[in-house]
Amino acid sequence: QRQVHPGGKDVGAENARLYFVGTATTILEWEGVRIMTDPNFLHAGDHVHLGPGVQATRLTNPAVDLHDLPRVDLVLLSHYHADHFDQEVEASLSRALPILTTPHAHAALTSKSPPSEAFTAVTALDTWDSALVHIAPPSRPSPTKPVLKVTATPGKHVPPGGLLEAANALAGAVPPTHGWMVELGRLHDDDGGELDVGYRIYITGDTLFVDELRDIPARYPEVDLMLVHLGGTTIPSRALPLLMVTMDAAQGIQLVHLINPDVTVPIHFDDYDVFLSPLKDFQEAMTKAGLDDKVVYLNRGDAYSFAVRG
Repeated sequence: QRQVHPGGKDVGAENARLYFVGTATTILEWEGVRIMTDPNFLHAGDHVHLGPGVQATRLTNPAVDLHDLPRVDLVLLSHYHADHFDQEVEASLSRALPILTTPHAHAALTSKSPPSEAFTAVTALDTWDSALVHIAPPSRPSPTKPVLKVTATPGKHVPPGGLLEAANALAGAVPPTHGWMVELGRLHDDDGGELDVGYRIYITGDTLFVDELRDIPARYPEVDLMLVHLGGTTIPSRALPLLMVTMDAAQGIQLVHLINPDVTVPIHFDDYDVFLSPLKDFQEAMTKAGLDDKVVYLNRGDAYSFAVRG
C-alpha cells in the first residue's frame, strides 16, 4: 500500500519513497538510488544473539526476502547487532557494498577472518561527522547535482552514567549506536558547492530518550520526516525485563515533541519477543497528544511517498 502526507501536502508531486521491510529495515529511493537501513531479513521463529545470555526470537516476517531485493547502493547501519545486521545478511551481502556506520561496527566488518570475508567499503562516522553521497547526474545537462548528505547523530542504547553503562562498557553486551540525519538535496555548480537541502530525514537508531538528543533540534530546527525506533526493547528477556534499551511509546512521544518533525513514521516495533512496548501504545499516545495528522503508520510492505523540493 502506498501512503502520502497525512495532511495532503505536496500530494501528486511525490518524487521519492520510503519502503518499510520490517523491524528497522527500510529502503529509501530517490533519483534512482536505493539506501537500505539496518538490514534484517530473518523470519518468524528465527533467533538472534544480542549479547551474553541475551537471545531474541523474531515474531514477524520481512516484507521481502533478502535475495529478492532490488539493487541496493548504500547501507546505513546504526550499530552492529544481530537484529539490525543478521547472520544471513552478513553472509550474503556483497563485500564491496558501501556501508556507513559506527567506528565499532567498522572494526567488526573490516577485520574478518579469513580476510576475504571482510567488507571493503565501510566508512566509520563519529557523532556529528558527515559523508556526502554523490548520485550520478541526470543524462540531460543540469546546473545542479543530486546529493545525499548523511550525518551521524547521537544515540544511547543503554541508560547513560552509573553502574549500568560502566558494566556494559566492560561486557560489551550492547554496542555503541548512531542515529542519522539524511539530507536530500542538490549541489549547485555556481555557488561554491553549497548544498540546497530539499528534504531532511531523521532516523533515530536504537536510542533511549537522552539529553544528547536535545542537540539535534538546535542543529536541525526543521525535519521533514522522522523514523522513530520504538519497541521498548527490554533485556535479557520478556520473562526477566531488567533493562530497557530502546524507546517505548512514552519516550517516543517525548522525542516527537522535541524534534517536531512534519511527519513521523514509527518503525522497529512488534518484531521480536523482547519488544515490550507495542505499536498500539504509541498510536494511543499520538492520538492523545492531538498528533494524528502528523504521523503515518506503515505495515510491513507499505511505502510512504514524499516530495523532495528543488
